[in-house]
Amino acid sequence: MKKILVIGLLLALGGCASQLCHQSPDSEACRAERLLYENDLLQAKILISTGNEEGYELAHALLARSTPQDRHGETDFYQALLVIRQGPQPSEVLKQLQKAQKKGHPHAIALLYKIHHEPYLIEKRDPLEAERYRKAYAQLDVALSGYPSFEKALELVSQLVEEPPQLQ
Repeated sequence: MKKILVIGLLLALGGCASQLCHQSPDSEACRAERLLYENDLLQAKILISTGNEEGYELAHALLARSTPQDRHGETDFYQALLVIRQGPQPSEVLKQLQKAQKKGHPHAIALLYKIHHEPYLIEKRDPLEAERYRKAYAQLDVALSGYPSFEKALELVSQLVEEPPQLQ
């Protein structure tokens, strides 16, 4: 049930994605490009969140193909999750999350907070760095609108980084 909830949240948050089309936004080519981008990103999210290692190579390829159209750091965030799933390399995870944070991705900022607050993936807590990310989240448009709240974003990223149950 929990896995279904996380996948549902991922689908609902799919609207965070943004694309760039080099033609008229209403053109058929632009629409097709946007649909392919959204499909690739959705497939990658599902493959990563379910924890099926056999799908990680495909998820990586889908994210790589989506990266040029992403303007809000969503592919960078999911690349970081993929690295965590494959055996966390903290420096690579932080690099991907910081790229996503620079683009204003709210869940990347929440995960950076978690990393420095708990600590998660690093050896020592860094309360000053954690607070910097909490303040950065508070400046985002999504935080100003109240959705998702910082607490909800933190809850979601905590669910995304916990070890998923293995499928039978």
